[in-house]
Order: sequence, then C-alpha cells, then structure tokens
Amino acid sequence: MKFIVRLSAALMLAVMLVSCNSVPEGFRQIKPDILKDKIAGGWAGKMIGVTYGAPTEFRAEGRIYSDTISWKPADIKGSIWQDDLYVQLTFLMSMDKFGIDAPSKKFQEMFAKAGYPLWHANMMARKNYFDSIFAPLSGDPRYNIHADDIDFQIEADYIGFMCPGMPRKADEIAGRIGHIMNYGDGVYGGMFVAGLYSAAFFENDISKIILKALGSIPGQSDYAKIVRDVILLHNRFPGDWKAAWKEIQDKWGNVDICGAGDNFNIDAKLNGAFIVIGLLYGEGDPMKTLEITARCGQDSDCNPSNAMAVLGVLKGFSNLPEFMKKGVSDVADSVFINTTYSFNKAVTATYNYATGLIKENGGEVKEKIILVKEQSPEMPPLEVSFPNLVFDKSIPVSDVASWKISGSWDKMLKGKKISSGKYDQLVAARKGSELELTFEGTGISLNGNWVKDGGIAEIFLDGKSDRTADTYYHFSGQEHYNISIWHVFGLQPGKHKVRLMVKGEKRAESAGTNISIDDAIIFRTAPKADETYKFSFE
Repeated sequence: MKFIVRLSAALMLAVMLVSCNSVPEGFRQIKPDILKDKIAGGWAGKMIGVTYGAPTEFRAEGRIYSDTISWKPADIKGSIWQDDLYVQLTFLMSMDKFGIDAPSKKFQEMFAKAGYPLWHANMMARKNYFDSIFAPLSGDPRYNIHADDIDFQIEADYIGFMCPGMPRKADEIAGRIGHIMNYGDGVYGGMFVAGLYSAAFFENDISKIILKALGSIPGQSDYAKIVRDVILLHNRFPGDWKAAWKEIQDKWGNVDICGAGDNFNIDAKLNGAFIVIGLLYGEGDPMKTLEITARCGQDSDCNPSNAMAVLGVLKGFSNLPEFMKKGVSDVADSVFINTTYSFNKAVTATYNYATGLIKENGGEVKEKIILVKEQSPEMPPLEVSFPNLVFDKSIPVSDVASWKISGSWDKMLKGKKISSGKYDQLVAARKGSELELTFEGTGISLNGNWVKDGGIAEIFLDGKSDRTADTYYHFSGQEHYNISIWHVFGLQPGKHKVRLMVKGEKRAESAGTNISIDDAIIFRTAPKADETYKFSFE
C-alpha cells in the first residue's frame, strides 16, 4: 500500500509538472517580451513601409510603377510627418481619453477637431460631424460617397496590434471605429488588415495568415472576392507577380466610385489586393515585399506600410534587418506630429491595451507567460455600399444643351470670373438662382467646391426636396475643389431630374453664400465585375 501511495504522489507531481509546461486547451501562449517585440515590429513596419513607398504614391495609376525606388533607413524619420501614423494615433489618443469602449461619436469628435487636413472618407466624416451627421451615418454611403475608400484600412493597424489572436475583438472595435468614415468594403479593409496582424502573432505562414484574416469579413463581399482572386492568381502564376497584377487590374481596376472615370483608384479592395500580392510574392523577405507592394501602384505608400507591418508582427522587431531597426531606433523617441505619441510610447501603450484585452477576453497575463484564449472571428453582416454601380459619364456645366440655368450665375474659368467664352464652373450666391439637369441613370453626384465662403443649397430630386447641401468647409484651414457636394444612388433605371436652388443662406462660420458647380457624374447599374469577367486563362 505504501508503494502505491508513493507511486500515486509521483504521478501527481509529474502531471503537475507537465501542466505547468503545457498550454491549456483552447489557449495560445506567448511570452510578454515576445508580445511587446511583435507589437514593436508592427509599428516599425508601418514607419518603414510608408517611407519606402512615399515617393511613389499615386505616381502609377492603372499601371505598374517602373521607375527607380531610392530608399535608405534614414528616410524612416519621414514617418513622423505621415498621416498613416498620426491619424490612427488620434484614435489611440481617443481611447486614452474616453476609454476603449467609448461611443464612436467620441472618437469622431476628437478626429474631426484634430488640427490637420483630411481627404476622401476621412474628410467626409469630418464634414459630416460639423453638419451633425454622426457615426455610423457619417460613413454611410447615403452621406459619404467615399464609403469604400482606403481610409480606415490604413488606420486600423493599432486595432490588430492590440488584439493578438483575438480576431473577434478586433472586428468589434473595427466595426465601431470604421463606420466613422467608411462602410461595407471600406470597413472590411480595416477588419482584414487588423485580422492579418491578429493572426501574425501566432502564425508564421503568410498564406495561412491571409486565410485567417479572410475569416474576419463576409465571404460574399467584393473585398473577400478580390483577396481570393489574388490567392488563385498566386497559385496560377507563382513566380510572376506582374501577371497576377494585370489580371487584378483588368478585373477590378475600374470599379472605384470615388475615382469614377479615370485611372485614379483609392478603393480599399484594390489597394488591399496589392497588399496581398506583396505579402504572397514577397515570401517573407522585407525588401522584396516592400518593392512589389509599392510597384503595384495607386496608394503605394499606404500599401507597403500595411504589408511591412504584417511582417513586423510576424518576425518581431528584434528579427527585422539591422539597418531597418537602426532607422527606427534613431527616431524612436521623436513625437509623431499632431499626437502625443512617439514610437516607444505607442509600443508601450499598445502592449498595455493588448494585455488588458487579453484578460478581459478570458486570457491570463503572468510575469513570464501570457495565455490568450483562442477566438474565432464573428462574421459581420454583409454591407454593400454601391450595389452594381458603375460610372457612365460626366456632364460639365458648360454643356448648355443639358443644363437649364436661371438666376444670377457667374461663369468661371480656372477660378477666375469671365464675361464670355469657355467656362468650367458656375458660381451663384443669390437666393433663387437655380440649375436643373435631366439625366438617365441610377445615380448622380453634383461636384463643386467646399470653401470658406460656401453657402447652402436645396436639392430637389424628381420634383421632391431631397436635402440641403452646406458647401462651407474651412476646417484646419483646408478647402476642397471639384468635390461631391451632393449625391444619390439606388434610383430606378430611367430618366430623373435634379434641381439645385441657391438659398442665399450660410452657417455662422462662413464668409459667404456661394454655391459652385463644376459638373454632374452619372452612374448606371450594371453586372458586377466578378459576374462578367473571366481571367485570361479561363
């Protein structure tokens, strides 16, 4: 009996020792210093990638960038002035001030009142805030023609960095923040990149990281479809990224509502596809990944920034090339403009948020080991910003056969008033001045100016008042030209009539009541690219 007791005690001790050195079922294990090192790698990757691609940004629209890319580690200092960093750090500062679970309106407020210029979906979200259109409506396509743009995709990194192995939590935060400025594929872009980071903490295979991140967004979304296309093309052309790029460009290159009618494309999904091309064909090599992603073109500072940040999390800061580490370390205590954060401070704050979220989500944080409770992503509902919508044509105000003009409108050419001859804009300030356009299509955008002396116009659609358009914009000293001042989509196919009436009114801050109109962009409904397009090898 004594022998049996001694044996049982020994067995119990052995079980305890095994338990101490094994990971409980349903958990992932990571050491605190490794977690912090991977977070540092992510932030470093953002800084490295954005400065690598900065000279190429929008230098290649609808084509591969073929010029020389000159970059040196000292250039990383330029990240201190990059909006890829300071905009998302504004949201991190909002978390510090209001709490990680604060309502999205609080995040929108701090972002809208930040003293820096904004563009595209971010710009529209700021305008909407001051027009009392708050999140999530501020990103909704009814009020934001930039809903599918890249903005949230380049600002969601910190969410993935603080959600290691927790894609469900990342999606929850991303859904709340992303709808400030985006909707549908625009939000899914942020969810996808956050999912890439979340997976990269515990997965070393880039293909598996991409597949796991796909689980964070609806499989029926165009964003998921374009990522799957890249995976298919990588399998088809494993050694030829340019062949894959061409197929993606041919299929998806002209589906951007914001850049309708030209090669400019700031759509989240096309630029997201370029991130994935860089990751797959870069094969884990930092410089190869940077070069391929940047050469894909379009928003080619943001895309390598995201791709390199994925490698940064996967490898950890300590395993990045020495010259990259030195370039980051040299500016590690420099404060990013418009923020209170440096690289070192951002790493520490993100680590603290990460450990807090790990504990809140069933994990355990100890001195020498961290246990992260495994999560499966919870699929968000499908949102489609612009169903089957494609560019049809532009109707400039100089097309006198299309526009009916009444009241006091000044003819302008390149911003200057003219008395006769060719013009490219009409401007009116007096109450009752009107423009009327009959068009055939399922959507329309009226383009003009948002300026410091902008006034208010009322827009009528098919004889009924739709809403007013306030064209005042002078936030952070910024104005915008040839911008959508009003739009509507989802119309029944056929003829429609739009009438714009100058109200002769303005908000208190405005210096005038001017309404400026350049043209109308007409859209129609057509089959989606994935329903009509076949790859060249099919």
